[in-house]
Amino acid sequence: MTAELRIAEPAPHLHAVQDSAGDIEDIVADNLSRLRALRHLSLDGLARKSGVSRAMLAQIESGRSVPTIRVLQRVASALQVSVSAFLRNFAPQGLAVLPAQDAPRTVSGNGRFSSRSLYPPGERRFEFHELKLDALSTEHLQALVPGTQKNLVVTHGTLEIQINDHRRLLGTGDAIFFDADHAHSYRNPANVETVAYVVTQYPETRTV
Repeated sequence: MTAELRIAEPAPHLHAVQDSAGDIEDIVADNLSRLRALRHLSLDGLARKSGVSRAMLAQIESGRSVPTIRVLQRVASALQVSVSAFLRNFAPQGLAVLPAQDAPRTVSGNGRFSSRSLYPPGERRFEFHELKLDALSTEHLQALVPGTQKNLVVTHGTLEIQINDHRRLLGTGDAIFFDADHAHSYRNPANVETVAYVVTQYPETRTV
């Protein structure tokens, strides 16, 4: 029997959360300024729409104050965005292009399995990866944190997934949703490379 290399799937790509108050203040301030400018609103105009005082908005936008969630919800509603729009620092213009050559990749030791990140860096509840598995290869993946789920679709080739005692064979276009807090494996039984895309959803809270 050929020994198979076992590696952990590149999820999660966890980065240390910047917990300095100054960092959070700057991120919220920059996003508030950008979003207000996109809506062509003055501080007075935003104060009228949100019910948050002009003085408080000015403090937030200058980085002198971190707003409460309740305040952020009122401002977000007035600007027609989600609260998370104030907390991200990966898309200052509201979008982020991820060049293929710059995307983080994880490759198994034998080079027969690879995973490419298709999402901006940083810790988040959802991750998106492109998976490639060579012909007649198998890759074993470690269990992820409790409550983690995956949604996978095969875009080229054939992929057999084993979770505990359950095996499912997927062809091109087939998709599967499964609990990923158990060890699982991917096997390519065909003579051509398999390509699949997987979205990993983590529980609300997780520890590194």
